[in-house]
Amino acid sequence: MTGGRRRWLILSHAFNMDGRAASLTVTDKLPYLEALGIEPVILSAVTGQRDTRYAHEQLLPWGPSALRFDLRHVFAMRLGRGAAYRACVLAASVLLAPFMLVERLALGLRNHWSWALPAYVRGRRRLAEGGYELVYSSGGSYSAHLAAWWLKRRTGCRWIAEVHDPMVVPHRPPANRDERFQAKVERLICEHADLAWWFTDGALAAARARHPALGARGIVVLPGANPPLHRVPYARGAHCVFGHFGSLSPTRSLAPALDALAAVLRRRPDWRGLVRVEVYGGALDPLAQQRVAALGLADVVRPMGRLEADPATGRSGRERVVERMQQVDVLLAMHGQVPECEQYIPSKLYDYFWARRPVLALTWRNAQLDALVRAHGGTTAPTDDPAAIEAAIESLVERWQAGALPDVDVPPVSVEQAVARIVEHARRGR
Repeated sequence: MTGGRRRWLILSHAFNMDGRAASLTVTDKLPYLEALGIEPVILSAVTGQRDTRYAHEQLLPWGPSALRFDLRHVFAMRLGRGAAYRACVLAASVLLAPFMLVERLALGLRNHWSWALPAYVRGRRRLAEGGYELVYSSGGSYSAHLAAWWLKRRTGCRWIAEVHDPMVVPHRPPANRDERFQAKVERLICEHADLAWWFTDGALAAARARHPALGARGIVVLPGANPPLHRVPYARGAHCVFGHFGSLSPTRSLAPALDALAAVLRRRPDWRGLVRVEVYGGALDPLAQQRVAALGLADVVRPMGRLEADPATGRSGRERVVERMQQVDVLLAMHGQVPECEQYIPSKLYDYFWARRPVLALTWRNAQLDALVRAHGGTTAPTDDPAAIEAAIESLVERWQAGALPDVDVPPVSVEQAVARIVEHARRGR
């Protein structure tokens, strides 16, 4: 260590990518690690912003598919997205196309796998400098874990791993080469990492059942979120606004909420001018778009898109999102309805808790998630139970009419708590 400080080498493919959960899970931890006397040194892909607060190296991947993907980001940053950008992207695509085909046929892995190669090479050089207490690999991308495993095997370094989403789909065997490889990486984590943590009880239990050797080296750490930089007072307005923040997709669709809302409005047509659904962070998913048209909800559902940085106020897009969360009447969380949901908690939920507004979460087969929402003053309903969703919406609108939706006063889950738990276990394992 240098100057009495402990250095951690952090491998995070998605580091400093604005709005990405896989990024925020790491970047939000760094000030708290530093406060505990740990000096972070980061290796990441080039697709995020370079961090000037810490030693941060951005590495291009070595595989042709990932290289093409990342070069598009480099070209956009340096050239904008005009004619020069398009010409460079076209040239790179033509030059790399034959190699991409060979890579796909030979390996069949997600393109980000190849970032593990430069991360390993540069990581080994860093470790050779001395003074590093451990290597900390962070998902989403399994390439960070793969590079960390190579480093541990070659150098004997201590390795701690943060596993985000479940690496193996529950209740079915891996379906292709990429899923089989990801399952192998999970095995390497469970058998060789000095400490590994998952974000839910279900994910840890499933990994431990597949790999009993994990034992007590596996723990659960709720990632939490940071408190908002600015508190914005809630004020009841003319409409009862249900706000959804974050991405939607075919596997996490807004459709169940819209079906239930349409049924409620048929019973209570006088509410049509009162209730609004605002959707932030991206477009409606395709099924929800169909529901809006088929159910005649265009006057009720308001797609607001991404909130970008505001030059006039200097607020970032993330700050604007967090402020709006504090102003809506109800925060709507969609969980999805696929097997992974049993072992997954949406990271946006922790931001919701800091917003202090009541949460309505449509969940699927996840008792830990249900208990967490209810413990923080929220309401849950199964995604596949239309009657329960309708009852929850009706109850919340009635409470809004009565002025009975105050801010929640239950302490949220913080990143500081997560870091303290990780550091405690890392020290205990020395």
